[in-house]
Amino acid sequence: MAESMSGMKRTHRCAELGKAQIGQYVTVMGWVQKSRNKGGVIFVDLRDRSGILQIIFEEGNCGSEVFEKAGKLRSEFVAAVTGKVCERAGAVNKNLATGEIEVVAEQLRILSESETPPFHIEENSKTKEELRLKYRYLDLRRPDIQKNIIMRSKACAVIRNFLSEEGFLEIETPMLTKSTPEGARDYLVPSRVHPGTFYALPQSPQLFKQLLMVSGYDRYFQIARCFRDEDLRADRQPEFTQVDMELSFVDVDDVIDVNERLLAKLFKEIIGVEVSLPIQRMTWQEAMDRFGSDKPDTRFGMELNDVTEVVRGCDFAVFKNAIEAGGSVRGINAKGQGTMPRKKIDALTAFVKDYGAKGLAYVAIQPDGSIKSSFAKFMKEEEMQALIHAMQGEPGDLLLFAADRNKVVYASLGALRLELADQMGLLDKNQYNFLWVTEFPLLEWSEEENRYQAMHHPFTMPMEEDLQYIDTDPGRVRAKAYDIVLNGTEIGGGSVRIHQDDIQEKMFEALGFTQERAHDQFGFLLEAFRYGVPPHAGLAYGLDRLIMLMAQVDSIRDVIAFPKVKDASCLLTSAPGAVDDKQLEELGICVAETKE
Repeated sequence: MAESMSGMKRTHRCAELGKAQIGQYVTVMGWVQKSRNKGGVIFVDLRDRSGILQIIFEEGNCGSEVFEKAGKLRSEFVAAVTGKVCERAGAVNKNLATGEIEVVAEQLRILSESETPPFHIEENSKTKEELRLKYRYLDLRRPDIQKNIIMRSKACAVIRNFLSEEGFLEIETPMLTKSTPEGARDYLVPSRVHPGTFYALPQSPQLFKQLLMVSGYDRYFQIARCFRDEDLRADRQPEFTQVDMELSFVDVDDVIDVNERLLAKLFKEIIGVEVSLPIQRMTWQEAMDRFGSDKPDTRFGMELNDVTEVVRGCDFAVFKNAIEAGGSVRGINAKGQGTMPRKKIDALTAFVKDYGAKGLAYVAIQPDGSIKSSFAKFMKEEEMQALIHAMQGEPGDLLLFAADRNKVVYASLGALRLELADQMGLLDKNQYNFLWVTEFPLLEWSEEENRYQAMHHPFTMPMEEDLQYIDTDPGRVRAKAYDIVLNGTEIGGGSVRIHQDDIQEKMFEALGFTQERAHDQFGFLLEAFRYGVPPHAGLAYGLDRLIMLMAQVDSIRDVIAFPKVKDASCLLTSAPGAVDDKQLEELGICVAETKE
């Protein structure tokens, strides 16, 4: 039978107690982690969000009624205890913050009883994630998950305080807005008042934050909820949180400066990590050439080597055909992996096929200097030696090559170096390597659409010196865009925005927009730009990804209170679900059955 806490007031959280409180009478409340009845003494570990505290019930101290009640305590019962803080009579528990003390109980109230939970509430649970997410309210009691959620809250507070001190205003933008199909799929919300029309949930506050710059608010930020109807993976959710900002009368360096100082403060205050400033910068082209990725992990080497010129003219058809088709031959040197079994090399070959590569060519240099290779018979001795020299190959090394269009070579070798680094234990989670990637291409060619698309969005400013190419060679134009990368994960990105009419028109032309289509999708912004728009730029972080890296976990689901799973469903609430016919009728919606 649950009791009331009337007349009892909590004085401390469990882990707020220590040797300084010895001799004090305290009242603590929380969940029973475990209970051990040793006959004349009952030991109870009481847990709240701060940690665990040992409670001792001795019949001589608390009386037979309280002692008998304590004997009924089970895991996850909610209890309130009043007693005296004492030095531990038994061995000190160095694994607990409260390991030097215990509370000798005098009063106990059982505030709520619990059924046996479907899994044990413990750190680093081995329980399947599907079961944990179904009972997420229990999973959220686990100390490691609570630590992540608390870290997220503290990080948001640091971000808010820093940006406020830097003159930013926190302004909310609409959640019900207009669909702009350029980009990921929108989540649509039907309008009852305007039958047959739909709102869209925001993919980002992009257009509204630019309007706020037109409105003269100078420096805006928002910790904003965003929605994208796209396929999920470990670091992606249908609803996510951005730390969004926009600044007026600035250029690239101004945005980078304030964000470097923000990151330094955040990492120092939340996890005690010193971020060395200024953060390294690298152009997009250099990142692709060296790492095969626009979000390179720089915690280890194994960089790509372009050996196209070294093997030009050789008789190996794979290399020859790729070069003749305008592609390239590039390789990576996996140091010390020369004795890798053929079976593992075959597995790596299968791995790169997922990234469009037709296969991998390899040279395994044995410890004695002899060579095993998949293509040596097509190479002259001097050609092979020149290739090994270009790759800085030494006895014991494994050289791996991809030959194809640049896009395929970059993607496959970029993924391969990460896979090898993981297998070789080169990824240190305690190392935080930040990198700005700058000068992205303004546009990228879409094979599906048969036209150029904006790599960021249609309002990204081209680099002034490249404007001359926008009509004749659009793919050559670089953008004033920048991403902030941490350990191979893009944690944020932004750009300087276009604020001149003529450049915006050129951009729409390059994207194949008619004036009518541009006005239909973005008319309210273009109209606003006729009334005096300042030069402006911005950036947005993926808060979930950022906290994931700070907490050193592998999935953003571990830093979100109530996440969705890969099919965008919620195992806890069973969302999305059907709605009754009356609601659909009010909205003018008919749900068509799909045939299997």
